[in-house]
Amino acid sequence: MIKKVFSKKRMIRTLCLLFMVGILCMYNYQEVFATGLDLDLNTDTVETTPGLDPDSGELLTPEDVSQLNIADNLTISVSNGNGSIAGALRILLILTGIAIAPILIICLTSFTRIIIVLHFTRAALNTQTAPPNQVLIGLTLFLTFFIMTPTINQVYQEAFVPYDQGELTWEEALDAAVEPMREFMYPQTNVKDVSMFMQIAGHEWDGTKESVPMSVLIPSFMVSELRTAFIIGFLIYIPFIVIDMVVASVLMSMGMMMLPPTTISMPFKILLFVLADGWNLVIMNLVRTFY
Repeated sequence: MIKKVFSKKRMIRTLCLLFMVGILCMYNYQEVFATGLDLDLNTDTVETTPGLDPDSGELLTPEDVSQLNIADNLTISVSNGNGSIAGALRILLILTGIAIAPILIICLTSFTRIIIVLHFTRAALNTQTAPPNQVLIGLTLFLTFFIMTPTINQVYQEAFVPYDQGELTWEEALDAAVEPMREFMYPQTNVKDVSMFMQIAGHEWDGTKESVPMSVLIPSFMVSELRTAFIIGFLIYIPFIVIDMVVASVLMSMGMMMLPPTTISMPFKILLFVLADGWNLVIMNLVRTFY
């Protein structure tokens, strides 16, 4: 019984195979060539022959055929490097700017000083996570944008707009964009820090801004920002330390040794900070340090 089943399957497969072979043998092969083209498979060139104008019936020259066949032509116009930025290049520049934006904001702007001072303020109030980190970072970003707006506008007008109009090359636009950033960073940088990094780099410094390379100015600016931020943070801590000392001495005089002084002093710190309009004072004086 099993042998009969296998033999029937083989017969069915054989018949199907013969049927497919018969169909292939009956199929007519046709050679198709493009009209108006003389193809030589032994050469790498293709010669075109004049065609007929569908309207007038006259013969067309190869130049006329190329003008009619616009869809298959690719035209690239070059105007000696002038003109607007191409769409692909513009997208590349935008994506590159987004990728390096965080490091540029941290190293070349007022972001570092502001975020450190705000964290010192929160630590002095002893409120742990109030305001949260997201609020502090958002406030810092907007304050940074507020402070850097004149510099950003100068970079846009002196570097991006001329480059977009084809008046500057890429190297010239980069130099024009760096100069406003140097004008912002150098006044905020301590001379001692610049001298230190110039000595580490093995360069002689004549005391002028033009002789300081960006590789020296950027770390000098960051170190100066850290120093300034810590000085401001120390000044913010002083009134709150006085409150902690007063509360601790009162608790000790009352014999309440087991009660943490920070638990009692924190409401008084918040009350003092609110009555003195602390956020206004901190932000206003912090922003003024850049002018």
